[in-house]
Amino acid sequence: MEDSNLFNSPGTKSSGENAVRCRQCRVCNSTNVISSVILLALPIFSCWVSSMENPAVTLFRQYLRLKTVQPEPDYDAAIVFLRRIIEEIGLEHKTIAPDAKKPILIATWKGLDPSLPTILLNSHTDVVPVYADQWKHDPFEAIKDSDGKIYGRGTQDMKCVTIQYLEAIRNLKNQGIKLKRTIHLTFMPDEEIGGVLGMQAFLRSEEWKEMNVGFALDEGLANPIDEFTVFFGERMPWWVKVSCPGNPGHGSRFIEGTAAEKLRTVINRFLDFRQQEKNRLEANPKLTLGDVTSVNLTKIEGGIQVNVVPSELVAYFDIRVTPHADLDDMLKQLYEWCKEAGDDVQIEFIQYMKDQKLTSIEPGNIWWDAFSSACESMKMKIKCEIFPAGTDCRFLREIGLPALGFSPINLTPILLHDHNEFIEESVFLRGIPIYEAIIPALGNA
Repeated sequence: MEDSNLFNSPGTKSSGENAVRCRQCRVCNSTNVISSVILLALPIFSCWVSSMENPAVTLFRQYLRLKTVQPEPDYDAAIVFLRRIIEEIGLEHKTIAPDAKKPILIATWKGLDPSLPTILLNSHTDVVPVYADQWKHDPFEAIKDSDGKIYGRGTQDMKCVTIQYLEAIRNLKNQGIKLKRTIHLTFMPDEEIGGVLGMQAFLRSEEWKEMNVGFALDEGLANPIDEFTVFFGERMPWWVKVSCPGNPGHGSRFIEGTAAEKLRTVINRFLDFRQQEKNRLEANPKLTLGDVTSVNLTKIEGGIQVNVVPSELVAYFDIRVTPHADLDDMLKQLYEWCKEAGDDVQIEFIQYMKDQKLTSIEPGNIWWDAFSSACESMKMKIKCEIFPAGTDCRFLREIGLPALGFSPINLTPILLHDHNEFIEESVFLRGIPIYEAIIPALGNA
C-alpha cells in the first residue's frame, strides 16, 4: 500500500514538530494526530500496524479474535462487529432471534428488480472448540507468522468466507455496480452443533419467506492442490445413541448378559462396516469421501466405579450417509446390528436426515451456468464433489432450494476442526476478487 493511501497530506504542525495524521480507517474508526517521530519510533502502535496491512486482512483477524467458540459462543460480539462493517458498506440489515440467545443477522443489497428470486450468501458465526495446548499459537489471537500464515480457529471454517463476502460487496458497490437480483447475506448461529436453532429455525420464520431466495452459496472446503472444490450435495448426518442395558454386579465375577458384552457386539458391527466403506474408498480412485458412508465411535458413557459391573453402557456414533446409499437398507441394517447385540438394546437418533437432494451441475441450469462461467473467466480449475460433512446447505436443499458449497481456498491443507487451523494471507485476499466475479454473475443471471 502506497504512502499516499496511508496518510492525509500535507502534514500538520503540532508543538513545532511535523505531525502525521492517520487516515480515517475502518479499522480504528477514528482520526488520531501523532507525532511522526513517535510513529516511526513505535511501530507497534495499533493504527500504524493496521495501516501496513490490507484492511480486509485486519478485519478478518479482528473477527477471528472474537470467541464465538462452542459451547458458549459470544454471538453478541459477532453481531456488533459484523453490523458495523455492514453499515460501513451501506447495506440494510436486521437481527432476528428465533432463540433469544442465538441471534441471526441478515444484510441486504437491493437489486434493480425486486420481483426476481434473490441470491443468498450464507455463513455461520460459531466455531468448534480447541485443544489449545496442541496449537503453535493461541487459537484466538489470529497470529500471522513471517510466511503470511494466519492461525486461528475459524480461519477456514468459516470466518474467512464471511469477510470475503463483505469485502467483495464493498468493492462492487464502490465501483458503482448494480445487480438485477437482490443479494442477502445471513450470519447463522449454531451450525457447528447441528443448526437446529440456526438455519433450521430460520427457515420457519417470516423473514425467510419474505426473502424469496432462488439460490444459495455456503461454505466448502480447502483444497491442497491448485483446484477449487465445489459441493453440489452432502452426506446426511445420522448421530445415534445406542443404549446397552445389562446385569450389574461385583467386578470379580463372570456375570452373564453384561452391558459390556452387548456394547462390544454393537461396536464390532458398526466398525466392521466402517472398515468396509474405508476399503471401498481406497480401492477406487474415482471415489471421494462424500461417495461413501463413514462411521465413527465418538463417545462412551456408563459405570459408577471400577469394581462395579455397570447396569448400562451407552455409545454414540457419528454416521455420515452418502446420498448414493439406499437409506431404507441402511436404517434396517442399524436396527439389525442392535438387535443382534440384545433384544433390549435401544437405538435413538439425535440427528437424522433422510433427504438426498442434489443441486444440478448440468449445463443449462441457470445457477450452475452463472457460477461456472464466472470461475472459467478467472481460469479457475474446479472439481465437483459431495460434501463429506454437514453444512447449513442440507436444510436449504431439503426444502428444494439449489445450493452450492464453496470456499475459495486452494493450495491449502484441509484443517477445519483440526489443530493449527490456518489460511495464508495471499489465499485469503485472492478469494475476494473471486467473489467479486461470482456474485455479479449470480446476481445478473
